[in-house]
Amino acid sequence: MSKEIIEKASQRMEKAITALNHDLATVRTGRANPNMLDRISVDYWGSPTPVNQVASVQVVEGRQLVIKPYDKSTLKNIEHAIFESDLGITPQNDGNVIRLVIPPLTEDRRKEYCKVVSKMAEQAKVAIRNIRRDANDEIKKGDFSEDEAKRATEKVQKKTDEFVKKVDSIAKDKEKEIMTV
Repeated sequence: MSKEIIEKASQRMEKAITALNHDLATVRTGRANPNMLDRISVDYWGSPTPVNQVASVQVVEGRQLVIKPYDKSTLKNIEHAIFESDLGITPQNDGNVIRLVIPPLTEDRRKEYCKVVSKMAEQAKVAIRNIRRDANDEIKKGDFSEDEAKRATEKVQKKTDEFVKKVDSIAKDKEKEIMTV
């Protein structure tokens, strides 16, 4: 019974790590990355649709994204959505495709993005700690002996520590990537 609780908690913690990786992929690093556009939705026939579902996104020359819509009539909507987003990049529309030239990041901007990464990492840690709390509550409610409950709680804590270290490592790697010129 306690193994099931620990396994369930471990799976949920793994999902928190996956969510963190997905969120970090949207943070600019000075290089072009199609994942930068994941959070941007385009008004496509009245419904918000992610950019990657209405257009192909390609990296060209390392610092440029080329967005080629499947339907040319969505070009203006895509351009408008990118312009209104928090990317801070002005789209260049040539009538067929939209080009996004990713400027090199300034030192201040890099530090700002590192703070964003730290905030995302802290949110992931909070999620992992909440999962630990839920697992511990479930152990307390279960009909375990005192020793068995203590061992299960210790195992949950070890899993929590392991996943918090993963979060720290992922965040450190992303900050290193951002600070690399």
